[in-house]
Amino acid sequence: MGWSRHHKTGLIHYAPQHSFRGYTLLTTNRGGTHANLIDMEGKVCHRWQAPEGINYAYLLANGNLLLRTASNGRATEGHPAPLGAVADAVLELDWDSNVVWETRLPLLHHDFERLPNGNTLLLCWEPMPAELTPKVLGGFSVADDPCQMLGDVVKEVSSSGALVYEWKSWEYLDLEEDIICPLEGRKEFTHQNALSVTEDGDLLVSYRQTSTIGIVDKSTGVFKWKWGPGFLSHQHNPTYLDNGNVLVFDNGPHRRGVSYSRIIEINPSDDEIMWEYLGDPPISFFSYHISGCERLSNGNTLITEGAPGRIFEITRGKEIVWEYINPFTSEKGSDASASPGIYPNAVFRAHRYSPDYSGLEGRDLDPDRYRLLNSLYF
Repeated sequence: MGWSRHHKTGLIHYAPQHSFRGYTLLTTNRGGTHANLIDMEGKVCHRWQAPEGINYAYLLANGNLLLRTASNGRATEGHPAPLGAVADAVLELDWDSNVVWETRLPLLHHDFERLPNGNTLLLCWEPMPAELTPKVLGGFSVADDPCQMLGDVVKEVSSSGALVYEWKSWEYLDLEEDIICPLEGRKEFTHQNALSVTEDGDLLVSYRQTSTIGIVDKSTGVFKWKWGPGFLSHQHNPTYLDNGNVLVFDNGPHRRGVSYSRIIEINPSDDEIMWEYLGDPPISFFSYHISGCERLSNGNTLITEGAPGRIFEITRGKEIVWEYINPFTSEKGSDASASPGIYPNAVFRAHRYSPDYSGLEGRDLDPDRYRLLNSLYF
């Protein structure tokens, strides 16, 4: 999507009669130290801060914030340049930004999920067995490719930090079938960018490098469902819906022909696309990387067009009823010139919470507490 340097930020459009009323949580990708909770008018009504940075966060049912910190920037053995979305820690902050829980594992990245039993699912990179690296197909090679390609590992830790479960993706993927896109590098195999669970507690995963989403039987490690190549293009954020379908942000950077993003709802039982949203025209809606979508309880869909920091809500009939451009830029400044396609106000993923959400019960959400901050942006 083309952007003028003079385009408006903050709230762009709001149709109260058709929107899902609530509070939207967002963070600025790459460099911000704050998470902002905004009301339907786009005004900040609460904010958290973490000196280590907040690249992505979501709200727990107790009102605490679970977050991934900023990239640590450290090199790893055999990998001189860390990959995007690597982090030092996953932290839990209370309403006043005090750290009440944390976990620190090597090469944490992208996503995490707090389970009903209080444990936490985490994503980590680990070097794959050296003999597997040359057997992985696809991708392009460069001089500093590692001898041991990084692979994705799902780990589950208890509230005390003890490791209670581990699933190494490469042990269950098909090296003849799971092929890296020819326009992607070979420093890693799959680049898992999302992790959540189904109603049965199975793992819902997303692999950007191979344009694949899937459901993994958590008890056996075997894929129950795997889909995407030829239909998806470097997607993000599949979520499991109450009807058993999967909603996913299909980014689309390496499609044949015009690049555009779309939201699709897929039925895993027969791979039929049940619903689809595209921009009008299609090229008006596009994010090369990051991004997400979630189905709201009134049937609307909240979409994060991540790269340009655009968050908007659409009805089932695809009418835009709320639209907001993140006005909060990276506190480290814009790195767009160094990394084409990366905007200083980019948002990894946003979430909407209803006023009766348990985590917001009894909280002071008066935007007047942030009158000065709001006056700077609105």
